[in-house]
Amino acid sequence: MSWLSRVRNALPFGNKRETPDNLWVKCPRCQEMLFTREYEANLSVCPNCDHHGRIGADTRLAQLMDEGFELLPDPVVAEDPLKFRDSKRYTDRLKAARAKSPHPDAFTAAYGSIEGHKAVVGVQDFTFMGGSMGMAVGNAFCAAAQKALDNNCGFVVVTAAGGARMQEGILSLMQMPRSTVMTRRLREAGLPYIVVLADPTTGGVTASYAMLGDVHIAEPGALIGFAGQRVIQETIREKLPEGFQRAEYLHKHGMVDMVVPRKELRPTLAKLLDYLSPAKAA
Repeated sequence: MSWLSRVRNALPFGNKRETPDNLWVKCPRCQEMLFTREYEANLSVCPNCDHHGRIGADTRLAQLMDEGFELLPDPVVAEDPLKFRDSKRYTDRLKAARAKSPHPDAFTAAYGSIEGHKAVVGVQDFTFMGGSMGMAVGNAFCAAAQKALDNNCGFVVVTAAGGARMQEGILSLMQMPRSTVMTRRLREAGLPYIVVLADPTTGGVTASYAMLGDVHIAEPGALIGFAGQRVIQETIREKLPEGFQRAEYLHKHGMVDMVVPRKELRPTLAKLLDYLSPAKAA
């Protein structure tokens, strides 16, 4: 042992203190390093550039709903009905996604209230296989809509998806008309159906229940569209305008009713539910 090692070991410095890996988070837009605790306290919105980060279903429900809400049962569906395999088996992809999520699939719904107004709230989690829509998502959406019908209350859906789940083929595409039927039943019952478009909302979800709401709210900067920008550009052979498919552009062109920052989302939903819900019997 060298003299330097002996001296260093004898000094009362102790062991190097370990720093938690999740102490800091980098904003994907401005690349600013943010203290995780402060970032989460700000509802996962960057205080520097106002970028609205993606959040999970449980976090979203806690932000929007009053305490004491009840999670609806997760639907049970046939898994891997097509025995699909690409670079991995579909069953393996599901296992990997569930290992990182507290829920068995991409859509989670709860019944409770928003600032005292009864509501069912459904949330798509983009971290679960890109929030893709398969049979489980379709069944969960329909069950949540039925819960709203049974309780005569509004239905709020927060969308975040890459579209239909290709591993389920035509079975995933069948969820588009199924969910559309449920939105029609809500309308016939006079119950509000409000959609919050989070980043990103694309593909078959945009082509179905995401754009069938009575009111469409978008979070700032959210990517919203059906096909990707590159596909559209190559199809029409024209350069698309700046900010195409972003929330602010769609609001300006009438595709979205309002763009609401995350801090104002809960009171905004409460006002809409108060205004749109059926009048209480005297």
